[in-house]
Amino acid sequence: MIQKISQKKHYKTDEVFTLGQLMVRPFTVKKSSFRKKDSVFLKTHLIFLPTSTGFARFTYKTSLAMKHILNIFLLLVFVSCGIASPKQENTKPISHATFDALLKKHVNKEGWVNYEGFKEDRAELKKYLDLIQNNAPNDKTWSKEDRLAYWINAYNAFTIELILQYYPVESIKDIGSKIQIPFVNTPWDIKFIKIGGKEMDLNNIEHSILRKEFNEPRIHFAINCASYSCPVLRAEAYTGAKIDQQLKEQAISFVNDERRNKITSTSAQLSKLFDWYSGDFTKNKNLKDFINQFAKVKIADKTKVSYIDYDWRLNDSKDF
Repeated sequence: MIQKISQKKHYKTDEVFTLGQLMVRPFTVKKSSFRKKDSVFLKTHLIFLPTSTGFARFTYKTSLAMKHILNIFLLLVFVSCGIASPKQENTKPISHATFDALLKKHVNKEGWVNYEGFKEDRAELKKYLDLIQNNAPNDKTWSKEDRLAYWINAYNAFTIELILQYYPVESIKDIGSKIQIPFVNTPWDIKFIKIGGKEMDLNNIEHSILRKEFNEPRIHFAINCASYSCPVLRAEAYTGAKIDQQLKEQAISFVNDERRNKITSTSAQLSKLFDWYSGDFTKNKNLKDFINQFAKVKIADKTKVSYIDYDWRLNDSKDF
């Protein structure tokens, strides 16, 4: 069921809302308004629906009597706009060596990214992106591990490409104000990716494919949103042969990174990722148990958990 997001008086711009398997980051969402007209109370709703160019933001007014009818209609519209994973027959797992070399060259040991260096090597990056776009994985000739590595690398490589298209920027979110595409107001909704002939955006890769198809919560520690508070960009490409160990290392690194999680014997200040995607982390156990698999300092049952505000500054190596 579509989650109405108009019930709170105000939403921060970095909050995320679930629409089915997708997530939406709204810009400004204000409280529903009620007014009396001819003895009928009208309620204003603000919702997001997927479109061919991203997510469209709609406002509509209803009387209470029309509430359920509109809910059914909007749900049908949302389902009809779902995005399936692109697949190509007869493709084989690709080599990620080109991207691996670029990451080793332009990502330092702290995980900060040299975007100016990537800009100089943009031709090499584009070769890799072309390889990604022309070789969509399938279930027959690709293992699950190879497909998972492919989609994580695709997300990270296309995020770098998106930053380069608008560089220099102070934050990936600044790209939203520069977009000149109808109904698109966040960088995650720009359809600048074409894989297997299907136009896609970063939201499609993250929410419609990685989160929906793989049931692997550790992907949140591997995909990088080009921001300070994100899990660091790994200085090597993911591969099917090493993906489980790589994800384990990313989880350990992120959970114990004091810039992003502050865990002591008496308190646990956690990244907002654990709040936004709590459903992914708690499918098989509670959140504290999930984190304790990787934490050096364990969170006790009675320990109070809070969340750290997300820092959206660009993860540019020249700034850190």
